[in-house]
Amino acid sequence: MFPIAWPSAAGNNTSSRISRKMDEFSITTPSLLFPAISLLMLAYTNRFLALSTIIRQLYDAHHRDPDGNILRQLGNLRRRVALIRGMQAFGVGSLMLCIVSMVLVFFAQALAAHLVFVASLFMMVISLLLCLTEVLISDTALNILLSDIEAELRRLP
Repeated sequence: MFPIAWPSAAGNNTSSRISRKMDEFSITTPSLLFPAISLLMLAYTNRFLALSTIIRQLYDAHHRDPDGNILRQLGNLRRRVALIRGMQAFGVGSLMLCIVSMVLVFFAQALAAHLVFVASLFMMVISLLLCLTEVLISDTALNILLSDIEAELRRLP
């Protein structure tokens, strides 16, 4: 069981709890996000490279044999490129704010360090939500291709 700390009239107010939390916050707290952000940025870069390869292949295929079905994919691809750009921007912003938070801890600016670190976490959450949106759009694009294959297979005798 966990001990229950009942608030008392003396010493257990909000400002003392915030003060204790600030004392627990050290330069290592924001640095814990570095590996996670680095891996996210690597994953985002890989998604961007895969998408750019798809776009280049689509471009070449269009110049060889123009196809009206490509038009269905263009808006989807544009949205995905914009989302990946946003994912990367918020990921880099998150990393930068982690660094600023560490600098603020180094200069004993605990409250500012906390606020900047929380902003960093929010930026990471936004980056992850953009990533989820991009994955869902990618899923839609794959389903379009699968539908085309199914339609062709149904036409075969």
